[in-house]
Amino acid sequence: MTTDPDLTGPGAPDNAADALGSDARRPDARRADGLRPATRRLTVAQALIRFLSRQYTERDGHRQRLIAATWGIFGHGNVAGIGQALVEAAPDMRYLQGRNEQSMVHAAVGYARQSTRLSAHAVTTSIGPGATNLVTGAALATINRLPVLLLPGDTFATRPADPVLQQLEVRSAGDVSVNDALRPVSAYFDRVSRPEALIPAALAAMRVLGDPAETGAVTLALPQDVQAEAYDWPEEFFAERIWRVRRQAPDPDELADAVRLVRAARRPLIVAGGGVHYSAAEEALAAFAETTGMPVASTQAGKGSLRHDHPADVGGIGHTGSATADDLARTADLVIGVGTRWSDFSTASATLFQNPAVRFLNLNVTGFDAHKLAAHPLVADARTALQQLAAGLTGHRVDSAYTAEFREGKARWEERVRTAFTGSAAEPADGRAGGSGTGHEKAGSGGAGDEKAADVRAGDGKTGGGGAGDLVRPAQERRDAVRPTQAQVLGVLDGLVTDEDILINAAGSLPGDLHKLWRARSRDQYHVEYGYSCMGYEIPAAIGVQLAAPDRPVWALVGDGTYLMNPTEIVTAVQEGLPVNVVILQNHGYASIGGLSETVGAERFGTAYRFRAADATYTGAPLPVDLAANAASLGLRTIRAKTVDDLREALAEARAHDGPTCVYVETETADTVSGVPPAQAWWDVPVAETATRTSAVSAREEYERFAAARRRHL
Repeated sequence: MTTDPDLTGPGAPDNAADALGSDARRPDARRADGLRPATRRLTVAQALIRFLSRQYTERDGHRQRLIAATWGIFGHGNVAGIGQALVEAAPDMRYLQGRNEQSMVHAAVGYARQSTRLSAHAVTTSIGPGATNLVTGAALATINRLPVLLLPGDTFATRPADPVLQQLEVRSAGDVSVNDALRPVSAYFDRVSRPEALIPAALAAMRVLGDPAETGAVTLALPQDVQAEAYDWPEEFFAERIWRVRRQAPDPDELADAVRLVRAARRPLIVAGGGVHYSAAEEALAAFAETTGMPVASTQAGKGSLRHDHPADVGGIGHTGSATADDLARTADLVIGVGTRWSDFSTASATLFQNPAVRFLNLNVTGFDAHKLAAHPLVADARTALQQLAAGLTGHRVDSAYTAEFREGKARWEERVRTAFTGSAAEPADGRAGGSGTGHEKAGSGGAGDEKAADVRAGDGKTGGGGAGDLVRPAQERRDAVRPTQAQVLGVLDGLVTDEDILINAAGSLPGDLHKLWRARSRDQYHVEYGYSCMGYEIPAAIGVQLAAPDRPVWALVGDGTYLMNPTEIVTAVQEGLPVNVVILQNHGYASIGGLSETVGAERFGTAYRFRAADATYTGAPLPVDLAANAASLGLRTIRAKTVDDLREALAEARAHDGPTCVYVETETADTVSGVPPAQAWWDVPVAETATRTSAVSAREEYERFAAARRRHL
């Protein structure tokens, strides 16, 4: 970190006087005697916003604002402090109005990810429920190693009245508030209980936000009385600060060991994680793969590290991965993780890497992640580590037969993707997924309920057993239906987009289908949040991405379950005039978990959006909820599509429109026609050890068979 009182350089204000504000020559701005530091009298909130507006990051000579904007919903706990400060700070600090506190964090995370962690947003809330609404978003940010600054209001530090409105009373601790719920989900937490405490707290917050090894949600809890309290601040506190994002080089001994490991390997496999993107290491990875002849698989966060048509790209890995990548993983003798934190999905719950001699080499800027799976660690920036590792491997290349093997597998998988996109043939189940792993995937095109249930496609809006409509068709007829499968929806979108488009998703069955099928054309086209896999992330994240990339088409892909959880930021997109495209795929239920439920013997219980029937179960007609009308009521230009041809026209129309748009389509609900390749590896969701229903007993037997393959890599 450096300070620059002259406020020069890219991204800085035009001149120092402007940067210091219109009151730069106030009497208290400079001390006449020269013996004491120059000070400026401001409230804590004013000082914080002023400080934030002068923080920058720099990497590879490129500079940008560290905190580019502040999201806020105001209440009594922040309106007189941060709210008043934002009024005075305009236009130095952009303000963005949200509708839900959790959604504001999601939008900030979307912005940070699109900005490759070099720029972030702040989020301000009142005390009480506004603050606790931050917790889910904070967990998502920290799990995904993405920076966001949270500024929740807090209860009075001076306690003139106790309790105050929305205060939690903890009988055993007088200094605890609901904001303490943010401690375990924050990369850094501080409570600013006195004005002078802001200085070290703010500096520590910037350090963590700008550090690739530590970043995540940073929380500064601000008691509402302290926000409004004035203090004489050193002018140096408001000098421009540049937080250089370091490119840490590997330790020479660790690097030498890594070179020896790679040279000894006969079947190495590279697994690219999100750190490849955040390090801007895509070109270095491509060069490394081309020079060594190694295959590259990707986690959800790492997808797009190589273009889908790069010869070394073998697709996603793990439970939602490609057959090619997972087959290579089973026989790999060295797995090179680049910028991945690993997870049960990428390791198939510790069952994927079955070679008895397999070793792991983790290139990661965070030592915590570099040591996972008992790996040889190479703690370093991903791009720097790849370049230095390549230099140590000069002349080394894997056997040509191995390269030919994975390229043939890549071609076979690409044919399966084409089949799924066109819907030209049903994909047979191959049984390899087994256990509790298939359900989450099979549900990719799964339906609202049991395949034997009737399908109601139109409604008159009445409630009751048959009130959702009279057009009832048995499941067998669904196989000839004109509605597209979810895979076909992705296929149509695949045929429309260019390198510029960005797709956003997080939860349900879409992440599995996208990881298997999507053909990423650029480094940042594929934006799937699968660390927290948070329903309701997509629409607000799309807003954040659009703010970071205003000239690029942005698509938020959501199922009806996700949409119903969090549609309100549509209003924000309309308010800001952001041309976000929302694609709603309706299958009348929690289809993904419905499939998983069936696999573990729970028989899709509680996963369908249906009326309660006479037997008290949710097996009546589908609920007559019109999501397209709802989206339109919130301000989106809405297009309904029924067939694949309709969908093709609708998506093209949405892409050409210069405002926020919704494309609504009902997708086929019969698993038998999904066309999606089944899961290629297991996922551990424990099944009940004792049960009376045959489905659960059978599921437990299969679970134990797959669980026996788990390994501890030591």
